Amino acid sequence: MPSPHRFTRHPLAVAVALALALPTSALAADSSIEQRLAELEARIAASERRASQAEQRAAQAEAALEKQQGSPQLVQGNTSQDAGKEELSAGSIPSPVREEGIEDEAEGLSMSVYARSGLLIGSDRKSAPGGPYLTPAGRSGGAVGRLGNEPDTYVETVFDYNQRYDNGSKALYRIMLADGVTTSNDWTADESDLNVRQAFVEFSDLPSFTGAFENASIWAGKRFDRDNFDIHWLDSDIIFLAGTGAGIYDISVTDSWDTSFSLYGRSFSNYPVVTDEQPDLQGDTDNLILTSNNRFGPWQWMVSGMSANDNDERDNDPRGGIPGDNVAEDGFHTMVAYHGDSFFGMGEGTFKTALMYGHGLGAEVKALGSDGNLNEDANTGRLAIYGTTYLAPKWRIAPALLAQTSHDRYADGDRYDWVTLSARLANELTENFEMQYEASYQWMDLDPAGYGYLTGPDGNQTRQVFESVNGGYTRLTIAPTFKPQVGDFWNRPEIRLFATWSDWDDDLNNFSNDDALGSDGFTGSEWTFGTQMEVWF
Repeated sequence: MPSPHRFTRHPLAVAVALALALPTSALAADSSIEQRLAELEARIAASERRASQAEQRAAQAEAALEKQQGSPQLVQGNTSQDAGKEELSAGSIPSPVREEGIEDEAEGLSMSVYARSGLLIGSDRKSAPGGPYLTPAGRSGGAVGRLGNEPDTYVETVFDYNQRYDNGSKALYRIMLADGVTTSNDWTADESDLNVRQAFVEFSDLPSFTGAFENASIWAGKRFDRDNFDIHWLDSDIIFLAGTGAGIYDISVTDSWDTSFSLYGRSFSNYPVVTDEQPDLQGDTDNLILTSNNRFGPWQWMVSGMSANDNDERDNDPRGGIPGDNVAEDGFHTMVAYHGDSFFGMGEGTFKTALMYGHGLGAEVKALGSDGNLNEDANTGRLAIYGTTYLAPKWRIAPALLAQTSHDRYADGDRYDWVTLSARLANELTENFEMQYEASYQWMDLDPAGYGYLTGPDGNQTRQVFESVNGGYTRLTIAPTFKPQVGDFWNRPEIRLFATWSDWDDDLNNFSNDDALGSDGFTGSEWTFGTQMEVWF
């Protein structure tokens, strides 16, 4: 974070403050004059910091007001995982809405929310399969456009308690509750996944921290890493680091280089191991992730090492006795990203791009450390690019590209290659109504090499063989949208109606006998309809 703004200290101001702070009997006090001056200096410094923060908040509010009154212009966009529960937080409140950190929050209790809820039905008037990860590529993180493609109700609520101390220190306590279901019923206790996803404490502005640590903050607990960001339109994180551990943010190595360090733990539990004594013994282990996250202006360089002791004892025999497949016990991951403040240098807007590579346990390059079945020889590369801009005063667009190649991921010789191209377009027609459109295409070439483990609801792995497939998936959506005020991709809440047409190559129906594609009545050229609300604040 940037260095705190400092006011020039006028000698008269210090003298007046001294006169107010010290009673006439101070000369007789046990404490020395030097001690009192030091205490006064600390109080003045704390007051200056608070005044500086108030000034910054006022400037931000004034800038926001000017932007609202002027021509349309997008704010910089970030937001906050593997197909499944890790993906739930990808729809979290985008950071343009919550970009302020612990240093900018007011004291006391505050709450923020992300929620979506929708009805998705097919042309047969029955609930239809949906979700950004419904294609075969979704099992390795290949998302498609989410507009008109979400049949679930997902809610997350974040409670923050911010506290400032007399010496200028600040503390943040955060707890996040989340739940997601796909049923349309009003009472869903039997299907609920209610969960505490975050519970941590973070300290900042500590007077004891000086030099390179002057602007650093420390934290411990269960959390999403502060520097996660995503492609909201695909409900896919570009990078998602989370778990339980501790870390330190914003060590100023130089004026233009800040670095952060963290240690996260994630659990790989309930897996079968093979021993002479107990061939069906259920084991568990912890995956430890040590990360260095570096910022050089708009550039971000992230390096992570992983170690999961005894994870190689996992019974990874996915091809019915074919030898040569060994589960990874450690791994490596790195990412280089650029956070732009224009639309690829061509006009007002934003863009972000990231290139990632991982090996072993690091081959799950998005949701770091979340996959315990990765092969020790697994290699994955991923490219993510997206941007936002106005094409005209009432037309805005958000294109995105997400591509991945992954070889020897779960079994020697397997291959998971895919590319997703997507664009969301919006036309603001009135102050409260706009038309949204989304086109998404995904090409995939998947060869599981006979791999077939799936994790069942009891944590035990069951055998299923996946078939090699090659082909493309296309999705087109039109969504009339109502909102309290149009303008900007990040304005919420929204109420949408939508109609979606999707089609795909027949070969994709053969990948699995338990996924959406190829199921009864869902084999291609499908129409779905529905309604959805989405809100964050």
